Amino acid sequence: MQVKDIKSEGLKVEIEVTVPANDIKKKQEVKLKEVGKTAKLPGFRPGKVPMKMLEQKYGRAVMGEVLELVVNDATAKVLKDKNIRPAMQPKIEVKEFDEGKDLVFNMQLETLPKVEVMDLKGLKLTRPVAKMDAKSIDETLERIASNNRTTQPVEGRATKKGDIAVITFHGRTADDNVQHEGMHAHGVELELGSGRFIPGFEDQLIGKNAGETIEVKVTFPADYGAAELAGRDAIFDTVIEAINEAAPAKVDDELAKKLGMEDEKALRAAVEQQMNAEYENHSRMKLKRQLLDILDEKHDFEIPEGMVSAEYDGILKQIEQERAANPAENGPTLSDEEKEELQLIAQRRVRLGLILSEVGTANKVTVNDKEIQRAVIAEAQKYPGYEKQVFEYYQKNRGALDMLRAPIFEEKVVELIFKDAAITDKEVSIEELTKEEDDIELKGAKKKEKAEKKPAAKKTKKDE
Repeated sequence: MQVKDIKSEGLKVEIEVTVPANDIKKKQEVKLKEVGKTAKLPGFRPGKVPMKMLEQKYGRAVMGEVLELVVNDATAKVLKDKNIRPAMQPKIEVKEFDEGKDLVFNMQLETLPKVEVMDLKGLKLTRPVAKMDAKSIDETLERIASNNRTTQPVEGRATKKGDIAVITFHGRTADDNVQHEGMHAHGVELELGSGRFIPGFEDQLIGKNAGETIEVKVTFPADYGAAELAGRDAIFDTVIEAINEAAPAKVDDELAKKLGMEDEKALRAAVEQQMNAEYENHSRMKLKRQLLDILDEKHDFEIPEGMVSAEYDGILKQIEQERAANPAENGPTLSDEEKEELQLIAQRRVRLGLILSEVGTANKVTVNDKEIQRAVIAEAQKYPGYEKQVFEYYQKNRGALDMLRAPIFEEKVVELIFKDAAITDKEVSIEELTKEEDDIELKGAKKKEKAEKKPAAKKTKKDE
């Protein structure tokens, strides 16, 4: 086999490979012998058909499979001999081939970059923590009690704030009388004054009687999720089917037993335990985000374009699937600016993935079968009644298993870094700890881009 380097620019490599006709012939004969074990030709028993006749009968039929095997074997040998770590599957282009002649093909690929990881020993990180207080527990218990109140029908009076009205409505935009998706519903239970509906909607139902029809006039907020409704006036013909009154919310033993607890004390303890777990999760998430931002900011190396493109396509596909599932809540197609932002996110993910992979490999981090099995079980539990299909899907789909393996590997590497880091706890409010920030990845990616574009400081005489 002859190997010739065609191009080597950065991470991009192109190699020409020539496989001798004799090597192809040998692999073809091996394949034909396999076929000959079961081939039935007049005058010959299975396994006794001469090679010449097998070539005449099946030679062309097996050549496609033989060529695929030859290319795969040759590619693997070239990568091993040259100690090349491909970022993705090489692209193969056959240049020359005729039966009985040498096979010439080009393999184009990107190599994985050399990642020199910063010293992570004693890395300074700040972990936000919040103290649990009785007030927070009480507020959570009150919300639980409110959500589990019993209701009873109200007769002989009009609605008031706090009532639960059962309504049916038919809406339309005021300027064109068009009923858009989501503007019609039947038998909806709405607590008046809860703020669940468009501003002003619930207020117009207060002081009305069961059976009454009200023409509710509202204006959709300018930032409403459905772009075709944002900022527009609308009219909803609304019928109050029934009025229910909710019993006062009480945190007591009766509520606890209703929720499967022994008494109020046990309920309070369970709520406190759950809240502590949630706070710890928020704390770890923010600590991890801080770590990833540092890793992204402190490392600068060329990343494979193919990996970035694949990551970008994956992000785009996920967005399109989410939009298809909720068409009423999504606006127009992505703008060029939004696509550029997704590109930055894809670059950040690939860069961080390579850094964490390098750390994990250097520290011999692995994901064992039991961890994968637990992940598969967790996925199956998300789809009650379809557990068997989920298990079968992962058994047959290696790529799907790799997608489960990746986040497990990442979390183990992150935990490894945390163990060697110098972590200082910083007390923050519960509100600050639990506040969800938008576009975390994008902010980090833009910060990285801004740092890369920043011009180098001019030298002064002192510097010289």
